Amino acid sequence: MIGWANSGVCANRVVWAVDTCGMANIQTPNGSGLTVVLVDDEPHITHMVARKLMQCGFTVHTAMDGQQGLSKILEVMPDLVVTDLQMPYMSGIELATRLFNSAKMNHIPVIMLTARGFAIEAQIQELTNVKSLLSKPFGTKALIDLISTTLSGGAGEMERCA
Repeated sequence: MIGWANSGVCANRVVWAVDTCGMANIQTPNGSGLTVVLVDDEPHITHMVARKLMQCGFTVHTAMDGQQGLSKILEVMPDLVVTDLQMPYMSGIELATRLFNSAKMNHIPVIMLTARGFAIEAQIQELTNVKSLLSKPFGTKALIDLISTTLSGGAGEMERCA
């Protein structure tokens, strides 16, 4: 049995809990898992991250590039998008910009996965809904923690995790 070390509610929409092992289990008030669209052109990263997110109770949909990601986001209207920055056909920045400029999707927060040491210009941050950057390679625990922070409203300003 898992013991819960910390929990809370954000805007009557998200209930989150962090178990004593540091894993997040984030749910809507009715107990269903939240939906994440994961967009990355590296299949091993997509597989590893999707598996871990599903273990944490998320419903996960994946896409291999920004164009597929945008289609999947329109289809499922997720609670969060995790996307790579550099991908074929449509970059993560272009994807985040399209979400931000869409009245239907501009509420969806984005976590951007980047190459180590890459920074997004402040102007681009202001024109997208990118809440956090996470440098590759990363541990899944770091991503889960960042998702917890983002969905609980703790990532109001751009957060960078190296």
